[in-house]
Amino acid sequence: MRWIAWCALGMIAAPAGAETLYVSNERGNSISVIDADAGRTIATWPVGGRPRGITLSRDGRFIYLCASADHAVQVIDRATGKVVAELPSGQDPEQFFLSRDGATLFIANEDDAALTAVDVAARKVAFQVDVGGEPEGVAQSPDGKWVVVTSEEDNVVNWIDLASRTMAEAMPVDLRPRHVEFTADGRELWVAAEVGGTVQIADVATRKVIDTLRFAIPGVASYRILPCGIRFTPDGRTAIVALGRADHVALVDVATRKVRAYVPVGRRVWHVAVGTDGRRAYAANGLSDNVSVIDLAAAKVVATVAAGESPWGIVVAP
Repeated sequence: MRWIAWCALGMIAAPAGAETLYVSNERGNSISVIDADAGRTIATWPVGGRPRGITLSRDGRFIYLCASADHAVQVIDRATGKVVAELPSGQDPEQFFLSRDGATLFIANEDDAALTAVDVAARKVAFQVDVGGEPEGVAQSPDGKWVVVTSEEDNVVNWIDLASRTMAEAMPVDLRPRHVEFTADGRELWVAAEVGGTVQIADVATRKVIDTLRFAIPGVASYRILPCGIRFTPDGRTAIVALGRADHVALVDVATRKVRAYVPVGRRVWHVAVGTDGRRAYAANGLSDNVSVIDLAAAKVVATVAAGESPWGIVVAP
């Protein structure tokens, strides 16, 4: 009982060896710490205002969190749940991407129409690049050459050349692009266009859209299908796409670009994460205040875990 009580206060982390989920609760100003194997929340950590983007440091010791209302990226010690530092982030950070070497955070500043690159060790801004209005989704190419950031307002994906730290191209995409994800081989960029209701696939070599995926769920009105978060399984064969107010995720075969299953989850699924062994996915459901645990082989939800108020982002740690 004492161990459970201390967990509820957020004083300790998950048991060693467990697969742990960290969920940013946008309206709860908190992080839910979930033992994925046990299927329960074991701690709730208070954090800054309107937490959204969330990721892990490369060594797994820290969580980086966009505290959007506080205009900061918070650094949280996984062992204690305490905020140990705040990084400069520009105005209203929403999503970010930790560089492949773990040294730089690339942050989308919604209010500034800018991408801010922060030197993590020095805790200072390395550079900024002006991009289109309302930037959100961010990713770095596997070869490290490009950072891409979506512009929800201008309906483009901005390609930033890291060698020159300049924007090379604004690639037109469907309405309100919210998230971007490179395939592991670096050949394709998948773009979730929320209002367009599509996921578009761009060829990285030409920086052109080469295919558009559309979704149709029996019994769900098309206007409710609002693609947002995308994640790939470790083997690269399946893309898990959060479909927003459709209250489903799509499991897409990457090779054929065909939907193999729609999985009903909680209300307004915003972002998803994939387990370290690729057998399970986790969906953050913003209007039902919970997380759905999805068996990917069976294409069904096998557990639902309560989280905080308005789960937004989610990340998995072994």
